[in-house]
Amino acid sequence: MSVFEKLLSRIVPLLDRENIPYMVIGGQAVIVHGEPRFTKDIDITLGIDTNEAERVYKIAQELSLEPRKGVTKEFVIRNALFSVEEKETNVVVDFIFSFMPYEREAIQRTVTVRLGNTNVRFATAEDTIIHKLFAGRPLDIQDIKGIINTNRNLDTTYVKKWLKEFSMNSERNLVKEYDEIEEEVQGL
Repeated sequence: MSVFEKLLSRIVPLLDRENIPYMVIGGQAVIVHGEPRFTKDIDITLGIDTNEAERVYKIAQELSLEPRKGVTKEFVIRNALFSVEEKETNVVVDFIFSFMPYEREAIQRTVTVRLGNTNVRFATAEDTIIHKLFAGRPLDIQDIKGIINTNRNLDTTYVKKWLKEFSMNSERNLVKEYDEIEEEVQGL
């Protein structure tokens, strides 16, 4: 098992014990749904808001995960992000507090992957695409291409529904961006 898988295998049972809904997103989800690539962190969206952050602080402390420089309780509340590091491996874990209906739905849709003796819930391929397209960095676009190339039965209706909603609060037409990526992957 990789250092990431070992750490996830330690984190997930504690999230489950505390009844904290979650999904692993980011590069780790891309590895599950797309083409293998290097990633340097673990991103976990939590199905709780920052008013329950103490529960996550307790888990981090139990696992000897140290808050990264500048991460205070005020930072967590302001950014809905608790960023910690496992000093032994230098692996960063970002716990992202969720409050949007989309995130809550995505957490309900997760897929379970067995890592060693632990069942870990990952964002679906569709939700990974949505997250990646919203971020929109070049690496994210490459990740989306890999996911589309690897998964021929994507629920594009679901993807476009959320991209359309996110486009309303953005200066970007995310549905059009997705269509262009999909056309490029399919060679149209």
